Amino acid sequence: MPIRAASDAREKTPRLKFSTSDHFIRELRHRVDAYFEKTGRPRRDCPQMYFKTATILTWFVAAYVLLVFFVTSWWLVLPLAVILGVAIAAIGFNIQHDAGHKAYSERPWVNKLMALTLDLVGGSSYLWDWKHNSIHHTYPNIDGEDDDINIGFLGRLSPQQRRLPFHRFQGIYLWMLYGFLAIKWHFVDDFYQVAVARIGKHRVPRPKGKDLIIFISGKVAFFGLAFGLPMLFHPVLPVLAVYALAAFVSGVVLSVVFQLAHCVEEAEFPVPTTTPQGARRMETEWAVHQVQTTVDFGRKNRMLRWFLGGLNFQIEHHLFSRICHVNYPELSKIVEDLCREFGIRYAAHKTFFAAVVSHYKWLVEMGRPMPQIAG
Repeated sequence: MPIRAASDAREKTPRLKFSTSDHFIRELRHRVDAYFEKTGRPRRDCPQMYFKTATILTWFVAAYVLLVFFVTSWWLVLPLAVILGVAIAAIGFNIQHDAGHKAYSERPWVNKLMALTLDLVGGSSYLWDWKHNSIHHTYPNIDGEDDDINIGFLGRLSPQQRRLPFHRFQGIYLWMLYGFLAIKWHFVDDFYQVAVARIGKHRVPRPKGKDLIIFISGKVAFFGLAFGLPMLFHPVLPVLAVYALAAFVSGVVLSVVFQLAHCVEEAEFPVPTTTPQGARRMETEWAVHQVQTTVDFGRKNRMLRWFLGGLNFQIEHHLFSRICHVNYPELSKIVEDLCREFGIRYAAHKTFFAAVVSHYKWLVEMGRPMPQIAG
């Protein structure tokens, strides 16, 4: 179930509720519990995860150190900046993501420590917890609730969003704009959300006490690593250029991967109903909603699932976000089998490329003029 009710600090509007039926998730949890009991595999504190963490952090540190202290030739700087950008994305996909969901370890302090890797690379673990855990994981693909499908006037990702004439070209231009996600995140989003105490339509409490100290310290550390330290050894313009390239690469990789799970042809975008009493409801139970609005991809590609931290098993992640992602390949078999038994549509693209094509087609579809209904 959702980690925390997103309505704790929201506007005084009727809370959106899901169907009270829970037959599917109860049976699914029973089978997943049986799987772990039978195999003896740990749900968290997995050796593979600790080894992966060491590998990714070594990759990140090595690229950064080479760029700041050793490499000066542009023919080496440019590929290293790309490598650094991909390493930043890998930190987000794997270390920060599992830790932010408390899926990394049984020990809260370990989860907290690993979640701080997001602050190190320019984000805020505090705001991410609200935006991703409380909001997105509760209301995926529900327009007006899920802020992840709201990119403003620049694009239309949901059938319920307003279409503008230039959206007919979004299948072309949005891929480039995805690259500015990280830059916007670093310089605008976190500061704006703290200032207005809001993420989309959801009110969130501003960080206080320890959370505020971590927020400020994280920003100081990031800007120091991204600009302060490098400018002690290199001119300003090259430092800015390397930052822009690394941030652009990480932005593209992060954006595209997250879009492939929800903004594709096979994903559903359900609309709440409103009762005569003003209550807002979804027709399905929460767990079924997660399956219907989410799509897996490239499940048999070992390299892909290593790099993406199991995010290509997005259905399993939404259902069991507190289980380490190294378990998702096996859990996917259990989930797919039960969906078949319950008559629930389970969608998965065989390859990464097929998911990219589906996302492109969805962008094109959402950019087309709305069909006119004869009166």
